[in-house]
Formats: sequence, C-alpha cells, structure tokens
Amino acid sequence: MNYWLIKSEPGTYSWDDLVKDGSTFWDGVRNYAARNHMKAMKKGDLCLFYHSVNEKQCVGVAEVVKEFYQDPTTEDDRWVVMDVAAAYPLKKAVTLEMVKSNANLSDMVLVNNSRLSVQPVKKEEFDIIVGLSES
Repeated sequence: MNYWLIKSEPGTYSWDDLVKDGSTFWDGVRNYAARNHMKAMKKGDLCLFYHSVNEKQCVGVAEVVKEFYQDPTTEDDRWVVMDVAAAYPLKKAVTLEMVKSNANLSDMVLVNNSRLSVQPVKKEEFDIIVGLSES
C-alpha cells in the first residue's frame, strides 16, 4: 500500500462534500507531476485529505477506490482522474504549522513543495499525521 496527500480548496470541494457524496472522481489536476502521482495510485491506497488555501490542514483520510482513467471533464487525453471514497475523519485537524514544526516531517513533500496538489507521503509521515490528530 502507498500513501498520498490530495488537496482541495474547501470552498470548491471539502471533506464534508466527500463524506456526503461517499466517493468522487478527483478531477481538475493540470500539473504533470500531480498527474503522474495519480497514475501511480492503486486501489486501496490511502490519502490524507488536505484543505488548502485558507485552512491549510489535513482533515480526513480517503481511500483510492478506482485507479486512473481519462478525465471526463476534458477531451484532452493528457489528464486523468481517479476515484476516492471517504475512509475516516481525523479526530482533529492537523495544520500545516503543526507539520512544519515537527522535525520528523521536515522532508515531507507538503513542507518542501506546498503547491503540488497530489503528492506522495511516506508511511511514517502518514502515521505521524494521524497520530498528531489523536493527541
């Protein structure tokens, strides 16, 4: 299993929207690195769901339920989507400030390339963030 972080502006599509919908296809990615990460995702992988822009915090965990396929919102075959479903909410949000202040997370992509909307997360980083949400 691999771990990821997916970002969304809460005003566009929030964790609550995913919970309400149950699952959705993850669209709108127009960055080649993020697209390549989506192509690497496998069914069963877990994703930290991150509210970007104003909130800047991890709020839940989603599961990849369908691997990549052509983005139905565009005819441009360079872009793909994958399907995610809400797995569970984090007990409390883990802010970007909390992540940056944790020395064990200093190499995390979120800290070093904060603009990337889909990014890999090491298992240890995933476990630390889930742990921070429970403390």
